[in-house]
Amino acid sequence: MPTQRTSSLLGQSFQAISHFLRQGLADEDSRELREHLGELSQQIEVLVAARRSRAPAPGLQQQAQALAQQMRAHQYYLTGLGAAWHALYEMDAYQRALHTLRQALDAWLQALAQHELQEARLFQQFEQRAWRTLGEAMLLVDMYEQGDTLHSEAAAPAPLKPWWRRWL
Repeated sequence: MPTQRTSSLLGQSFQAISHFLRQGLADEDSRELREHLGELSQQIEVLVAARRSRAPAPGLQQQAQALAQQMRAHQYYLTGLGAAWHALYEMDAYQRALHTLRQALDAWLQALAQHELQEARLFQQFEQRAWRTLGEAMLLVDMYEQGDTLHSEAAAPAPLKPWWRRWL
């Protein structure tokens, strides 16, 4: 069953996510996060394409280590975002997804280095978690941007109850 789910993703592209992230209009924080996510998805796309083309293990390891370094830099960037970002439930969900993606990348990298039989399965898990992580990221950006419009609209005052009208 997991093979079918992953094979349905083959028609998708991490670059398509990267393109989607670049086209949104947003404030400065949102734009910067979109750029970071676009770079991250491009790096994932490069690694996935190299693995599918059966690139040699040393080249894959180098690309995976570059991705791990970029993920660390991205996590550091997230800590510097403002309180409005960190107040969102989606931020916690995204950071958890990013953490599990990093764990999946480390597990796959270790299996690749040791030429383990489970390398293909671990790569598949990494790819699935990459999709989930980028989906969480897009949800985070969307909720942040929608939150700006929700908070900027003034709430209508509640109508006065009839018995209060007598006193006012």
